[in-house]
Amino acid sequence: VQLQAFGGGLVQAGGSLRLSCAASGRTAVSYAMGWFRQAPGNEREFVASISWAGGRTYYADSVKGRFAISRDNAKSTLYLQMNSLKFEDTAVYYCAASAGTMATVTHEYEYWGRGTLVTVSS
Repeated sequence: VQLQAFGGGLVQAGGSLRLSCAASGRTAVSYAMGWFRQAPGNEREFVASISWAGGRTYYADSVKGRFAISRDNAKSTLYLQMNSLKFEDTAVYYCAASAGTMATVTHEYEYWGRGTLVTVSS
């Protein structure tokens, strides 16, 4: 499975941004998927995850109510809609795929895309 995240950029606090992650590979749609982020000097942290069919989602407390994860398996694409962005959301965002369940830890994900930088100005 190959993953490529894109859609990052510079946005003002309070604004919105939508990230996308294109997946390729025959079995890509059968994987649970997640978004993680890593700010400078920090460890990579969980943001959100979604089941392979899209029926179940899970969010980190820090983004609950502001971010929404979704997927379109017909397009093999994962999304992260980010609203009410805060300065502390600034990070490189990564998409990942897991053959298991909707995990919240990095070692449960087998495939990772290259990150996309989100910068929120205060």
